[in-house]
Amino acid sequence: MVAIAANAGKVARFTRPPMDSPTSSPTASVAVSGRDTAHVAAQRRAGFLYGLIGVAAFSLTLPATRVAVATMDPMFVALGRAVVAAVLAAIVLIATRSAWPRRDELARLAAVAAGVVIGFPLFSAYALQHVPAAHGAVVIGLLPLATALTGAWLAHERPSKRFWVSAVLGSAVVVGFALWQGGGAPQPADALLVLAVIAAAIGYAVGGKLARHMGGWQVICWALVLSAPFLALPTYLSVDARLLTAPPAAWVAFAYVSVVSMFLGFFAWYRGLALGGIAIVGQVQLLQPFMTIFASALLLSEHIDAATLIAAALVIVSIAITRKS
Repeated sequence: MVAIAANAGKVARFTRPPMDSPTSSPTASVAVSGRDTAHVAAQRRAGFLYGLIGVAAFSLTLPATRVAVATMDPMFVALGRAVVAAVLAAIVLIATRSAWPRRDELARLAAVAAGVVIGFPLFSAYALQHVPAAHGAVVIGLLPLATALTGAWLAHERPSKRFWVSAVLGSAVVVGFALWQGGGAPQPADALLVLAVIAAAIGYAVGGKLARHMGGWQVICWALVLSAPFLALPTYLSVDARLLTAPPAAWVAFAYVSVVSMFLGFFAWYRGLALGGIAIVGQVQLLQPFMTIFASALLLSEHIDAATLIAAALVIVSIAITRKS
């Protein structure tokens, strides 16, 4: 992992274009030169692949968080995972001798940190103390659409009308499926889940745009390292006696959200957003609840019913339409 990051770091350090350059997005590249059409198509395919890898990594985040907060302080789970990931990020940055971010990049890294390092983990951890993961999936199912809207706002992407129709329908399928699976009636904790969606959408859009210049792995590494000094004390204060009695399953869940959800998953996710476009690749998140179900079937031998397969097929069609928009 460090070796791959090192090679990417050498390229990023010497070839990083200015912020907001006309060639900073796949869409802009098409406008600059029609000769690059094949190259942009290849970029989009690669973006979708990286996006799928990222979503696969994120697919167990809600269930793992639910397991961890059952016996651990939600503050420790939400912020402690970022501290663990920040240590790993610092090791990668030191090993690759990465250049310090420019001044204009620091503000955007702060937005990424506020959204995906602090906001989403904190709001979702507290919400999942009061609602099951299946219920959380109802609100989180709106994240792909929120990401597209934020990408259009902050990254100035302009998807077609067909994209928006397909994106709305895909989100409706996911939310409807989650409700059918037992998401339940609205709960007070839904307000926290909405805040989690907003935080993640902003962090994804800002980070995806920044990744076009820095590289996805550098975006999450610097966001983690820069936020660590502000997280260390709250994490320390959240340590209590419950950690001593937490079962192994809770520690495995905490390790997963620290190393995979908070760190490695973002390497692929931000690269996918940078290559394929924030709005379009963001729709891959619609597959996340189904990946969670399929993983449960594989690991826990749980049954997959026909409704799940039909809903997953509809989502795949929706994503295919948005990809061609």
